[in-house]
Amino acid sequence: MSYTALYRKFRPDTFADVKGQDAIVQTLKNQIRSGRVGHAYLFCGTRGTGKTTVAKILAKAVNCEHPADGNPCGECATCRAIAAGSSLNVIEIDAASNNGVDNIREIREEVAYSPTEGRYKVYIIDEVHMLSTGAFNALLKTLEEPPSYVIFILATTEANKLPVTILSRCQRYDFKRIPVSVIEERLWELLKQEQVQAEDKAVRYIARKADGALRDALSLLDQCIAFLPDQTLAYEQVLDVLGAVDTEVFSRILRQVIRRDVRGLMASLEELVMQGRELSQFVTDFTWYLRNLLLLKSSDDMEDVLDMSAENLQLLREEAALVREDTLMRYIRIFSELSNRMRYETSKRVVLEVALIKLCRPQMERDDTSLLERIRLLEEKVAQGVMPERTQGSQGAGESTQAVRELPGIEQPPAKAAPEDLQRVAAMWKSIADEAGSYFGNVLYSRAKPRYNPQGGEDCLYVIFQDFLGEKYVHDEEKKKLLENIISARIGKAVEVKMALAEDADAAGLKLHDVSVDEKIRQQIQNMEVEVDDTPQEDF
Repeated sequence: MSYTALYRKFRPDTFADVKGQDAIVQTLKNQIRSGRVGHAYLFCGTRGTGKTTVAKILAKAVNCEHPADGNPCGECATCRAIAAGSSLNVIEIDAASNNGVDNIREIREEVAYSPTEGRYKVYIIDEVHMLSTGAFNALLKTLEEPPSYVIFILATTEANKLPVTILSRCQRYDFKRIPVSVIEERLWELLKQEQVQAEDKAVRYIARKADGALRDALSLLDQCIAFLPDQTLAYEQVLDVLGAVDTEVFSRILRQVIRRDVRGLMASLEELVMQGRELSQFVTDFTWYLRNLLLLKSSDDMEDVLDMSAENLQLLREEAALVREDTLMRYIRIFSELSNRMRYETSKRVVLEVALIKLCRPQMERDDTSLLERIRLLEEKVAQGVMPERTQGSQGAGESTQAVRELPGIEQPPAKAAPEDLQRVAAMWKSIADEAGSYFGNVLYSRAKPRYNPQGGEDCLYVIFQDFLGEKYVHDEEKKKLLENIISARIGKAVEVKMALAEDADAAGLKLHDVSVDEKIRQQIQNMEVEVDDTPQEDF
């Protein structure tokens, strides 16, 4: 006889065997006992939580010849036929491959015929969100007013893709993710029946790795048992089979990040790659590890939330004491962004290496959290005496400034623009205006001129609007700051911008000149001493 996978072998036959969906099970049992069975049900939720299983049990229960407390007896001819898949009263349809209008029309034609045996015809449409728009429209009328002997059970993992007209015609039941403790308890029951020995830690890890899906947990357990058919299922072997990483490795990597040991991180990553660990799974698990550290830092009563042994919890507390909360949040953000990219990247190792270097080098980023990290890094270096004390005199001050420049993670503010730097603005004024936005940029280019005041000793740039169109921008600090940033980015120096209307500038008596190359040349010629040699020259 061929081998049967665990998730098929131990599929629940009654409502009592369904784990983790107590509210849904109790509601359906009450409906069967009272005879208030609906005509259309929608089972939605993540994979492996029991949607199709409950649908089959419900189909058996409504047709069972001897139901007991809302449960099918499992012994009558109808129950046995449904369990074997040979009953004509239960029709399972995969909407992923039967999603056309013609498939739904066949159902509409079939529902006209009453069942030859049993009380109900039950249609189980799996992945119903895959139906086409035309198929949904064809199903509407039948779903709203089916014959009294027809029950529709729609199952989907993406209820948001269903039309509202379908949702409003169904009783909706949301299947929750199954808790880790419930999955672990079920795994131990199956291991006992299969006569397989296992470590508590190994079973616990499989239950957590299933992410709330009992079917996934059974598949993982099946895979691990096949690796060691005659031995005790050990934690280390489970990690090898599933390509996972132990928390001790996470601890070592975190300490290397805190020490900013890039070379050690690359060596640890090389070790993981050589062991055949799945890098995408490593990113997910390490993000979860950082999340646990953050929860411990946030509150003292997190034992129930973290759901781990006292030994592991104590180790985690030691790790949490080494790092700050805002730093952990930066780490989680970087790895969360990386997790989204990993699924599309062909070179997963390269992007992971870049992310690990980012953890060690906050100066590579420009967000507020990274800035705080860079400031703390500078404070640590100053506390360690890396920056020498300032000596008396200008030479000592220069040396101290140079030391600050050499410290990593510290950027010097840009120098302030000199009058000659403002001459460069006119040549790029159109592109500056274009970057400022559509309407504001158009007004800048067509109704404003950049000017400066050479006699006033000011190193600021005046933007003079020629008419009323610029009036609303004169006192707009946001637009002023935008223009300063654009110009500073172009010329590499800090620029102060003052905006005014032409009539106000004239009334204030400002002697402004256009910022242009011709003006600069004119000023230079005026300051030059030119001697004209009028001596006749001989022709050669």
